[in-house]
Amino acid sequence: MQLEVRPDPAEVGRARRWARSRLAGSGIEVDEPLAETLILLVSELVTNAVVHTGCPAVLRLSLPGVAAGSATVRLEVADASSRAPVPRCADGDATGGRGLALVDGLADRWGWSPEGAGKRIWCELDRCDRSAQTASGYAGGGASAYEGLAFEAV
Repeated sequence: MQLEVRPDPAEVGRARRWARSRLAGSGIEVDEPLAETLILLVSELVTNAVVHTGCPAVLRLSLPGVAAGSATVRLEVADASSRAPVPRCADGDATGGRGLALVDGLADRWGWSPEGAGKRIWCELDRCDRSAQTASGYAGGGASAYEGLAFEAV
């Protein structure tokens, strides 16, 4: 499934709403940590495409079926800019520059590849089988997807 995104910052909110609406049929509950992380990643990658390229983009989302307890969710954003994504080191006062660092910290895998005259940036999240989850989070100590990451409100 895919959504065409115009080069307008207002499209980021539309992309988040679209992604949330797609979760319903996938068996991923909207309050699951995976869903929250997925929406944050949609926001970051679409924002990068809209703000840094000034080109239309296409958001693609591959969700597991309802029966899949353990699967991989893939998010892709393709745009017409040939500029490679470059992670930046943002200082404490910067209002931007943390998007790819968030993607790197939250996704299980991510990368990019040239596509025609543009590029495709992708990331994947592994969904654990619900039977392997505990009440405090995922098995293996109950660590949150956000544990160990520092966020600063700007």
